[in-house]
Amino acid sequence: MIPDSHKDLFERPVIVSLATVLPDGQPHVTPVWIAYDGEFLRVNSAAGRQKDKDMRRDAQVTVLALDPNNGYRWIEVRGTVTEIIDGDVEQINALSLKYRGQADYYAGNEAGRASEVRVTYKIQPTKITKGG
Repeated sequence: MIPDSHKDLFERPVIVSLATVLPDGQPHVTPVWIAYDGEFLRVNSAAGRQKDKDMRRDAQVTVLALDPNNGYRWIEVRGTVTEIIDGDVEQINALSLKYRGQADYYAGNEAGRASEVRVTYKIQPTKITKGG
């Protein structure tokens, strides 16, 4: 569903904006790492964070990827969280390799490994708008 013209924004280590809906209806936007498997966008976070609470309560999200080399080239993906995978350290390690070049997300932060529960959210795109 992601057009070939903009797939690179999800394949390259481009930090994207994830918008969720707060309990009072306000949007909540945070920068996140992202993966695209050809069907779903995948975002990983720690359990208990605001975006985690939001996506568990309201599955409607929006992702905005802005080309860091051309601010007029972007893609907005509206979608629905179709699956939440608790305890997904494998996904955060894959994202760490993509974005930091280091396969162990918790390297040097053993306390983080012990204290966090990582969660992956599978997002099914439902509407795409693009520019550039």
